[in-house]
Amino acid sequence: MADRFSSFVVFAEMRTGSNFLETNLNALEGVRCHGEAFNPHFIGYPNRTEVLGISQEMRDNDPHQLLEAVRAAPGGLGGFRYFHDHDPRVLDAILDDETVAKIILTRNPLDSYVSWKIAKATGQWKLTNVTRRKDASAPFDAAEFATHVDALQQFQVTLLNRLQRSGQTGFYLAYEDLQDVEVMNGLAKWLGVSARLDALDDTLKRQNPAPAISKVSNPDEMVEALAGVDRFNLSRTPNFEPRRGPVVPSYVLGAETPLMFMPAQTGIDNLVTDWLAQLDGVSAEALPTRMNQKQLRQWRRASPGHRSFTVVRHPLARAHTAFCTKILCKGPGSLRQIRNTLRRQFKLDIPEQEIDGTYGAKQHLIAFAQFLEFLKANLAGQTAIRVDASWASQTQIVNGFAELALPDLILRDTELQDDLPRLARKLGKEVSPSVAMPLDDTPISLSQIYHPDLEELCRTIYMRDYLTFGFGTWA
Repeated sequence: MADRFSSFVVFAEMRTGSNFLETNLNALEGVRCHGEAFNPHFIGYPNRTEVLGISQEMRDNDPHQLLEAVRAAPGGLGGFRYFHDHDPRVLDAILDDETVAKIILTRNPLDSYVSWKIAKATGQWKLTNVTRRKDASAPFDAAEFATHVDALQQFQVTLLNRLQRSGQTGFYLAYEDLQDVEVMNGLAKWLGVSARLDALDDTLKRQNPAPAISKVSNPDEMVEALAGVDRFNLSRTPNFEPRRGPVVPSYVLGAETPLMFMPAQTGIDNLVTDWLAQLDGVSAEALPTRMNQKQLRQWRRASPGHRSFTVVRHPLARAHTAFCTKILCKGPGSLRQIRNTLRRQFKLDIPEQEIDGTYGAKQHLIAFAQFLEFLKANLAGQTAIRVDASWASQTQIVNGFAELALPDLILRDTELQDDLPRLARKLGKEVSPSVAMPLDDTPISLSQIYHPDLEELCRTIYMRDYLTFGFGTWA
């Protein structure tokens, strides 16, 4: 155990009790915590000029040298406190290093927020003598509190996910745990140090021990604001889709115009590609595509002022096109194996052979509704069938683009007649070809079978797309 860790980090935030935790860690023989070593505004502590012989200027020039100094310092196990707004350049190195012990300290965010507001109002950030305590009530700001909570939650989720993916385990402490000497000694055991505490440090005092509601100047406003907080994420849209990469080979470049089209697999991407080809007077086959990331970077460097864009489409229309082209019909580009599986396992009511004149609108409505039910299970990770790009959520596809670079513009298919010529003019093309309107899906169009129940089912499947891109009712 003694060789398990080379150093430690206390992931915490302001007003979570990290000063008290540090004081008790430093009371353990063989442990030394060096304060907020990577605070962008000071090094270690507000009144210090260096940590382990490294000045703030030296740290700012190369923060990793301070990491090495903490690890190599004599006298036992060294560490520091790290908050979500500290130097981000060292975060990956800290999280990726399994020999850095991760201590994660949390506190009720309302308590930490109110404590922070009072400390700002009084200027008293530590209390060692109760007789010198400064009293004040803080105004509760709902918007400010929401921002505070969001920053804390995002950082905690980042820590959790990174530790999960790397197979590491952090030592979690709540603010209330800091008053338990046995918990502190359990932390010492986990760190691999032999020293133990007989009692906790008594020099630091709790500054504001009263309930939060009695510490704000506008308690009624606070109660009203907190009543709208969704503690259990009831309104969160679950997402079980597999993550998607940027899919660079699918990107299409202009022959001369520095435009890059990033297809979101809408079923009408060919219309946009055709417009891009006509813009420079070439065939669609002549447009550069199937690049790798290196080739894309080279194009960007050689194309100053370039613009990238993608096109999104109403989820119901997109799902219907996917159904008609990938599942219902057996022509080029169809997914025959998935078609057969859907007929066999999901009882999809479509003919085994190619569609003929006996297939009507009533059967098509039933089959499409069945396909939507399959999509609901498929995107929720409940089937063995892969999530094909033609029906993956557009939100997830655009998120995949972001791994490399987000598109400059996200256009709607219904607005392309105005938006694409406007984009062309920005790049010096005064005359732009018209954008072809998509043809109705065959053999039966969506307008022939549309029903509000289809829309409601689609909305439950693609709620993230409806919310992210602001789609309304298709009809």
